[in-house]
Amino acid sequence: MIKPFVMVAPTGARRGKADHPALPVTPDEIVSAAGDCFAAGADAIHLHVRDEDGAHTLDAGLYREVLAELSRAVPGMRVQITTESAGIHSVAEQLDCLRRVRPSWASVSVREVAREEDMAARFYNTCGDNGAEIQHILYDEGDARLLARWVREGILPDAPSVLFVLGRHHETNEPTRDIVTSLLSLLPPVPEWMLCAFGRQEHQRLCEAAALGGGLRVGFENSLVDANGRKHGSNAESVRALVRKLGEN
Repeated sequence: MIKPFVMVAPTGARRGKADHPALPVTPDEIVSAAGDCFAAGADAIHLHVRDEDGAHTLDAGLYREVLAELSRAVPGMRVQITTESAGIHSVAEQLDCLRRVRPSWASVSVREVAREEDMAARFYNTCGDNGAEIQHILYDEGDARLLARWVREGILPDAPSVLFVLGRHHETNEPTRDIVTSLLSLLPPVPEWMLCAFGRQEHQRLCEAAALGGGLRVGFENSLVDANGRKHGSNAESVRALVRKLGEN
């Protein structure tokens, strides 16, 4: 199998050092983890930042700081920032983050933008005006139908790039092919899609997605453990194990 595009999500919005001591939280830890994951085979990083108390934040200044350090330390690695609300941030705050950071790439949860659907056009126009590539996060068929409607209505200017999430803070045993096929059937043609999966079957689900032509997102945001329930030593160890498993298929 030709190695698919691999993105690492090393931090997420909810887990902390109590969950795994190697989960990167500070800017220095995140940059170090990014370098290790790039060396292990990750092509990109899905970036979350944390405040001084270790809590999820969309602080634009902190984002700019970490983005600058990543550009210096790992210039060959693509960087995608998250706009995740995590039950903390409003749609207006998510939009303000995009305006102030002006990232080249960002992930956006369709269902989070839908909390203030009248802001959707402004939200996506801002992304387009700033030159930001958007990856739309979809959890289920309802999200896919909503995204498809926004495309029909012209709220989205381009064909959407999407991330399918298997499980939501829990493991799912549904067949990957069935889920992906069902969701793609509800969408207009997409230029690319990616998949992430929660739980012990993370790597297996990602290999199944790779066989279908999808990109992969792996890392501690979604799973700390391997198929046997053993904790990965680090995000880089998880990336390395996934790349090795892909090579065996």
